[in-house]
Amino acid sequence: MMLTREERIQLHGFNNLTKSLSFNMYDICYTKTKAEREAYIEYIDEQYNAERLTKILTDVTSIIGAHVLNIAKQDYEPQGASVTILVSEGPVNNAPQGFFKETPGPLPETVLAHLDKSHITVHTYPEYHPYEGISTFRADIDVSTCGEISPLKALNYLIHSFDTDIMTMDYRVRGFTRDINGHKLFIDHDINSIQNYIPEEVKELYDMIDVNIYQENIFHTKCKLKKFDLNNYLFGYKKDKLSKEEQGEITKHLKLEMDEVYYGKNIINR
Repeated sequence: MMLTREERIQLHGFNNLTKSLSFNMYDICYTKTKAEREAYIEYIDEQYNAERLTKILTDVTSIIGAHVLNIAKQDYEPQGASVTILVSEGPVNNAPQGFFKETPGPLPETVLAHLDKSHITVHTYPEYHPYEGISTFRADIDVSTCGEISPLKALNYLIHSFDTDIMTMDYRVRGFTRDINGHKLFIDHDINSIQNYIPEEVKELYDMIDVNIYQENIFHTKCKLKKFDLNNYLFGYKKDKLSKEEQGEITKHLKLEMDEVYYGKNIINR
């Protein structure tokens, strides 16, 4: 049962639990020609370059309440970027009421607490199909914290920071901490689904599947947009420039790509 701040179990020393959130997003686009593909990758590299990713991760740092110790960032050639932030800790004494409950976290406004021995990383992976015109952009973000606050409070902001067709999220609590009597605690908060940290208005947009192993404190959620509008997947033009046959063929390839990413397997041999 989740305890209030007044009822919280007294610990023997520092809370040594490690809480790790992996957030993976995918943006899928149809790029018919080599020029379109190169333009799409250039656009993605500009939209999600190391500087902008650093801003996103710095906001995440504020949401979970960390102090930035060090930032390492790199734009790669021909494409892609990485950022790693190390953060430092302090006591959890200014968290607002309800912050520890299983609810969506805030968008970045205030610093809420301080954490230790923690890091936040992001890597991006633009790629494309060799001949079907499908281009895919993936970003992997990992938020790992020690102490009371869960990185799941940053999930709401991460979802709002990317134009996402598919999301996969993994959350795991590792290690243990002890109370003043030496009793081990392997988790310090209630959780039955990552979905409880996603706002209702976002959940309405996605089909969602959970795969949870409660006894191991491992939680997995994946999401795929329900609504499909071909215009949102064409780069630089609208579907009225295409014949009905072309629209149907492109739609088939895009939906297959999305289903394969969502279910994590090849559905047919292309």
